[in-house]
Formats: sequence, structure tokens, C-alpha cells
Amino acid sequence: MSQAEETLEKIESGSAVVGVVGLGYVGLPLVLGFVERGFRVIGLDIDEKKVGAVMAGQSYIEHIPGESIGAAISSGKLEATTDFAEAERADALIICVPTPLDEHNEPDLSFVIGTVESLVPYLRPGQVVSLESTTYPGTTEEELRPRIESRGLAVGEDLFLVYSPEREDPGNPDFSATRIPKVVGGTTEHCAQVGRALYQSVISEVVLVRSTQVAEFAKLLENIYRAVNIGLVNELKVAAEQMGIDIWEVIEAAATKPFGFKAFYPGPGLGGHCIPIDPFYLTWKAREYGVHTRFIELAGEINNSMPRWVVQRTMEALNERSKSVKGSRVLLMGLAYKENVDDMRESPTFDLMDELADLGAEVSYHDPHIPEIIPTREHARWTGARSVEWAPEAIAAFDCVLIATNHQVFNLPELLESADLVVDTRNAIAKAGLVPREGQVVKA
Repeated sequence: MSQAEETLEKIESGSAVVGVVGLGYVGLPLVLGFVERGFRVIGLDIDEKKVGAVMAGQSYIEHIPGESIGAAISSGKLEATTDFAEAERADALIICVPTPLDEHNEPDLSFVIGTVESLVPYLRPGQVVSLESTTYPGTTEEELRPRIESRGLAVGEDLFLVYSPEREDPGNPDFSATRIPKVVGGTTEHCAQVGRALYQSVISEVVLVRSTQVAEFAKLLENIYRAVNIGLVNELKVAAEQMGIDIWEVIEAAATKPFGFKAFYPGPGLGGHCIPIDPFYLTWKAREYGVHTRFIELAGEINNSMPRWVVQRTMEALNERSKSVKGSRVLLMGLAYKENVDDMRESPTFDLMDELADLGAEVSYHDPHIPEIIPTREHARWTGARSVEWAPEAIAAFDCVLIATNHQVFNLPELLESADLVVDTRNAIAKAGLVPREGQVVKA
């Protein structure tokens, strides 16, 4: 029996041990998905707090119940550790670590490369290694394969290497990790077959593509498609404002067309772990081939400019009330990058807070999903800041309330009763069917 056949037999029988490296928004749901299908799972992370929480049956991600983690631990199917030597026990190793941009908007693969180099001493024949982190086409072949083969393992014969991009959408009630179709690309044919079997054991639909490069490119296309279209409506928002036209009404009208149009909506900027970052991975790689990805770069410029435009609209609104932004008390509603989650990664609210504070405003935020700001690399000045408690008299004391994210828990009727000025970047007031006082709400 070949090594590929042995590995396939372990996966298909459910006796394989699955290791998931990185217990964040992508890795933790995947861990629970494999446990629910009866696999034994080892969760690996360098963060001792996360590992400790998992072992205690506690969740640090709002939409993942602690009860699910506790049940997985109690079943004996799940353990978590910071000891990467435990990776040797795993038959499958799935890497779910961040791939941010550096200060020059170029790919930062330090987490991926550091993780792989930490795993290499513990790799052995029969394992399948899958990278899920978003990256540029060629990463799996150019960065992972040489490091793995330095161990003396032949990829495709001794060990099986695949790329399968994460598609996690935190807080989406319709698509959990195991219900989102999974794209899988293998380094060799044997790698592809083993990778497909691994994910078929837990994911409802697996889409096998010709290579790891196709899978890597597909992930970037998904998010570039969104980034470019959001950039388009953000640009049109500014044009519509100058024409005295409500862009939200325009979009809703266009969306009545039953074909050829998909509605995208403007906002205060891009947030989350994918859309603000992923397009620049392709832009960077394309330069190797002499290709200038103008659409991607233009969309990036427009989207990155939106926080400044929102701040400008806020300044204008304050000026109309004979107030300067300097010294004004401004409350931002919603720190998370999207509604109804506790995920603040790359949130444009941070940019709004930075810009307003730099102009001299006294800045606070209100977000029940994020009671306190944990350390971030880019916005360290806000570490430890706490969400303002909601109370009508407290809201009335602010010169301006800026809706940056429209959480369902927000009491918008009470906001209109209390606030003198509301800057609405999400069309929240109109969508709620509320009628503000004349001049009370400014769309931005």
C-alpha cells in the first residue's frame, strides 16, 4: 500500500488526527467542525491565553459558544497546546495564521513562514499539510514546499501538500465553516486526492482545482471582486453627494433589476481580515510579471480615502452648528468592522478615531460587542479604551454621534431622541424607517 493510500484510509475511516495551527476566527470553527465529525483534533497556537481558554471550555470569539468548546474538550476529542512538538502526532496539519500587509502594503508572510519552520522538525511521512491563509499565487509551491522537502520528505510521495483558502464569514448565520464550499488545490495529483478526502470528511462541498496556484488566485479574485465594487459605490457616493442625490436610494432602485446587477453598498472604509488586505497580495505578485493592476490599486485608493471623507463631512456638520472639531466630543457607534460581530480587525472605525483625535476631538466609542479594545499593531493608542455605557443623558452630552457600524443591538430611536447631530455612514436611520429632526442626520 502506498503512502497516499495509507493516509486516505486513515482519513476515510475517521481515525486520522487533525492538527489545526492558529485558533482564531478561521481555525477555531474548523477545529469544532472536525470534532463534530468524530475526529481527534489538536489545536496549536502560540497564544497561551487562547490555548488556556480552549482547554477551560471557554470561547473568546462572540459567535462561537463556549458550550461547543467545552463539549469538545469533555468528549476527549479536542486538546489545545502551545507545544509544536505535538504536531508529530497529527496526520493532517491545517495552517490558519494571519497574512497581513507590511507598512509598504506588501505581503507579510512572517506568520506563515514562522509557522512552517516551527512545524518542519516534527513533519513525518503520511501527513497532509494544508495552508488556508490568504496569500499570493505561488506561495505554497515557492515558500512551503522547499521548507518541507528540506526535511527529506518528497511532496506527493511521503507528505501531501495542498492549498485550501478559508472562506469564513464571522457571524453569518446561514454559512458556518462546514457549510461553505471548499476550494482545494494540490501540489501533485496525490496531494489533491488526499486534500479532497480531508475536507470532504467535514465540508459539505469540495471544489477540486488544478493546482495550488489556481486555488490561491481564486481566493484573491473573490475579495478583489468585492473590493473593486465597493470602491465603485464609494466613489459614486461622493459624486452623488455633490449632486444632492441619495446614493442609497439610487442603489435600491438599481437593485430592482432582476439580472446584470448586484448591489454593493458604500461605507466609511473597508474592514475585516480579507477585503482591505488581499487585493494587494495580487498587486504585489503581478509586478513580478510586469503587470500593473490598475483597477485594484484605484479601488484601494478610493476605499482608503473614505475615512478622511467621512471626517470631512463630520467637520462640515459641526461647522454648521458653529462648532469646531477641536474640542468637540464625538462618539463613534460600532467598533467592529461589520454588524453584529466582535471582530475589529482592520476596522475603519479605528481610522475615523485616529483622524478625529488628531484634529483635536475628544473621541469615545460605543460597541456592546467589544467592551474593551485589546492591543493592535496599528492603533496602539486606543489599547484599553472601554465602550461608553449607553444612557440617554450620556449620549446627549456628545456634540456628534457617528454611526460607523450598524449593530442590531443599537437603540436608534433613543439615539434620535438624545443626540443633536448624527453622522450616518451606513444609512442606518433611514433603513430603520425613522424620521429625524430637520438637519439632525447627515449621511456620509
